[in-house]
Amino acid sequence: MKPLLLSLALFTPHSAPVVHTNDVALMEVRIGKEKLPHSVAIEFYTADAPATVANFEKLAREKFYNGQTFHRVFPHTLVQAGDPNSRSKDKTHIGIGGPGYTLAPEIHRKHALGAVAAARLPDKINPSRMSNGSQFFVCLRPMPEYDGQYTVFGHVLYGLDTLDTISAMSVDTNDNPIERITIKSLRIVPREQLPAAPSAQKPAAAKPAKKPWWKLF
Repeated sequence: MKPLLLSLALFTPHSAPVVHTNDVALMEVRIGKEKLPHSVAIEFYTADAPATVANFEKLAREKFYNGQTFHRVFPHTLVQAGDPNSRSKDKTHIGIGGPGYTLAPEIHRKHALGAVAAARLPDKINPSRMSNGSQFFVCLRPMPEYDGQYTVFGHVLYGLDTLDTISAMSVDTNDNPIERITIKSLRIVPREQLPAAPSAQKPAAAKPAKKPWWKLF
C-alpha cells in the first residue's frame, strides 16, 4: 500500500477553535447496507494532546469526516479511518490522503484498549514523528509496543464492540474492508448531551492478534 502523504504545512493551535474539556465526539457508523448506524463515542485527552484534539474537533465541526470509510483494519487489533480519499469507490489512492498539513507530536498517553491515536508515517521517513492531519486509529487491544511512538488523543467511551466487529471483516490485499464501512456522521457534542450507550453495546474484551504484527503506517 502507498504510504500516507505528508505536507510541509504544519497545523498550530492558533488556527483552531478553543477546546472545551467537556466535549466528546459522537460517530455514527454504517456497516454495508445496514439502515441503522452504530454509535461510537470518544472522549478527548485535552491536557495531553491539546493541538491534536483541537484539530480533530475543528475537522469534525466542518463535517470533514462525514462520508469517509474505515479504510484499514486488522482483526481484534485496530481500525483506521480519516482519509478523505476513502469517499471514492476507487481504492487506488485510499490511505494516502489528509487535510493538507501535519501535526506536531504530542506523545504522552499509552496505547490502552480503546485508545484513539493519530496515524503517521514510520520513523524511517518521519523521524520527528509528525502526525497525519486527519487519519486516526483505534486500539482494540492494549498495544504497549507503540507506547511513546504515536500521539494518543482520546479514548472510546462506548462502541468498541462495533469497531471490533468491523476489524474482523473480510478485506482486500491492502487490508481495506471489502464491504464499505461508512462514517455517516462525526460530530462534537457537550458530554452532558451525549446519548446513553446503546444497551447492546458493551466494551469488547481484548483479544490477541491472529497474525504477526508489522508496520502500521
